[in-house]
Amino acid sequence: MRIWSLHPQYLDARGLVALWREALLAQAVLRGATRGYRQHPQLVRFRRRPSPTGAIAEYLRAVFVEALARGYRFNHHLIGSEGMAGRMSVTRGQLEYEWAHLQAKLRNRDPERIVRLETVSSPVTHPLFQVVPGDVEAWEKTASVRNS
Repeated sequence: MRIWSLHPQYLDARGLVALWREALLAQAVLRGATRGYRQHPQLVRFRRRPSPTGAIAEYLRAVFVEALARGYRFNHHLIGSEGMAGRMSVTRGQLEYEWAHLQAKLRNRDPERIVRLETVSSPVTHPLFQVVPGDVEAWEKTASVRNS
């Protein structure tokens, strides 16, 4: 499961579809509607919010907007009706880690997209997040940046 802090505009088609499915799974986990993935580290930051289900619903709404802009037909009725005021923080180190991780994936999966992203010097976050100083988040699994 990868719930990107990066704006979904950077994802290739495969990545955007995977993000949609994984965020929907995260929503189910946060609702207590599934037994799997309950301890997944990607969910830590959502659980820290007063309304974890509201936070993931806001996250999904932004993914849906990106999908809509690309002409995809994601089912917005799957997004919970809860909401969340404000934004969540993400550390600069986490954003940089995710950027390197995404670039490694795209080098193999979508070389044309990686060429277009070479001009990006400071990637934009998902609209739910604001950048704060700091290293990679403690919940992140940083063993290596994989190519898959």
